Amino acid sequence: MMGQEFAAETVYVVDDDALIRIALTRLLEAEAYRVECYADAESFLKFHSAGAPGCVILDVEMPGMNGCDVHQALLEGDMKRQVIFLTGHGTIPLSVSAIKSGAVDFLTKPVAADQLLDTVQVALERDRLSRKDTKFRSSFQMRLEKLTTRECQVLLHVMEGKMNKQIAADLGVTLKTIKVHRGRAMHKMQANSVADLVRDWTLFSAG
Repeated sequence: MMGQEFAAETVYVVDDDALIRIALTRLLEAEAYRVECYADAESFLKFHSAGAPGCVILDVEMPGMNGCDVHQALLEGDMKRQVIFLTGHGTIPLSVSAIKSGAVDFLTKPVAADQLLDTVQVALERDRLSRKDTKFRSSFQMRLEKLTTRECQVLLHVMEGKMNKQIAADLGVTLKTIKVHRGRAMHKMQANSVADLVRDWTLFSAG
């Protein structure tokens, strides 16, 4: 069952088959998921809440835009929506292509309830981690932008493991000045220690 903290998460179902939409909605709502259904890709792209947490169960073969087109549109729009493909006409090359493009899974109709629910859990967990990472990067970037050029220089030396005296000599300023810049920079970066700063910098740079 879903936890209370994830009440805002939505599982979007995009399928032109009304019976499939009804069956998936009943299954997901029985597990306390919030569900929104769309009969075609265009309606989903136009009306779904792009910034809302959740995932999408996406039919591959639909009139108009197909599921692969939708996934590509999401990727091109820089929207990290977690996608679960569901199809009655799957092929190995198509499934491999979908996974390589970042889809969570490529399921074939009729899909077992347990398999679908397990995949939804994986997709939602990926979404949580992705949003957490995005929030961290945005926050870290804002902190970086508060640094002066000198403070940034000092922090780079600090992360190399240099002592204040060595940094002062390298930058040609007094030891007192380095201590002031270092203190202000650590405060702006909300780092309690050099280890915290190095960890956050590494995580930020990894992206």
